[in-house]
Amino acid sequence: MSRVLLTGAGGFIGRHVATALRMRGHEVIAPGSADFDLLAEGGPRAAVEAAQAQALVHLAWYAEHGRFWEAEVNDDWARATVSLVEAFTAAGGRRAVLAGSCAEYLWDGSICDERTTALEPAHRYGRAKDAARRGAEAVAREHGLSLAWARIFFTFGPGEPSARLVPSVASAVLAEQPAAVTHGEQLRDWLYVEDLADAFAALLESGVEGPVNLAAGAGVSLAQMARGAARAAGDEALVRLGAIPSRPDEPARIVARTQRLREEVAWVPRIGLDEGLARTAAALRRGD
Repeated sequence: MSRVLLTGAGGFIGRHVATALRMRGHEVIAPGSADFDLLAEGGPRAAVEAAQAQALVHLAWYAEHGRFWEAEVNDDWARATVSLVEAFTAAGGRRAVLAGSCAEYLWDGSICDERTTALEPAHRYGRAKDAARRGAEAVAREHGLSLAWARIFFTFGPGEPSARLVPSVASAVLAEQPAAVTHGEQLRDWLYVEDLADAFAALLESGVEGPVNLAAGAGVSLAQMARGAARAAGDEALVRLGAIPSRPDEPARIVARTQRLREEVAWVPRIGLDEGLARTAAALRRGD
C-alpha cells in the first residue's frame, strides 16, 4: 500500500474517501485548509513537501451549494490543481487521481461517455474542471506521472449539505413537514457516498489513466429519489412533487456510461439506493 496525500478531506466526499483509503491499508496524509492554502502562492508545493507521499487524491475545490456553478474562484482552483500536480511530480510522486465532474460534458440528454461525449460545459465550474484536467494531463505526460481523472456524477449520503435533495427531503419528513420538490422527472445518475469513496480508492490502486466516470450507470428520477428519501425518513406522503418550479434550462437526463469503471477498474457499486437512503435518514436522526 502507499502513503497518500488527500486534499479536501474535510468535505462531504473527502471524509468518506479518507476512510475508504485507510480501510484498504493506505496511510492517509490529510492536511486541512488551516495547514496549507492551496490557492496561495507556494501552497501546493508546501503541502506536497510536507506530505512526502507517493500517491495523490485531489478533491479540494470550492463547492458551496448553489453558488459554485459560476463562481470566479473556480478558475483559481483550476490553476491550483495544475500547480499541485506540478509540485507532486517534482517531488517524485508516482500516481494521482483528481476529482472531475459530469459538468464537463455536453448535457444534451445522451449517455455521458468518456471517449465519445463532447466536452462542452454549460457552466464556469465545468469549464474550470476541464481546464484543470487538460493542464494536469499535460504535466503528467511530460513527467511520466500516472494520472486518472475521476468524473463524479450525483452523490448522496451522510454529511451531505443540507440544502441538497436527499437531506432536505429527509429532514423535512423527520420534522413532520411537507417536502417541496420540482416535478421530479429529471433523470440523474446517483451513487451512495461510501461507494463513491471506495471507487476513488479502487481507481487509485488500479493504475487506469485518463477520464473515468464514477457513477452507477443508471438513471433514477428526482421524484424516485425524493420519495425514497421520504420513505426512509418515515412518510412518503409528505413529498410535494411540483411544488417548486424547475429551471427552464435543466437537463432532462444526466447519466454515465460506466464501462471503464466496471471493466478496467473492476469496480461496481455495493450499496443500493434503498439501503443508502436508509443509512442517510438514520444519520440525520442521530444528528450526524
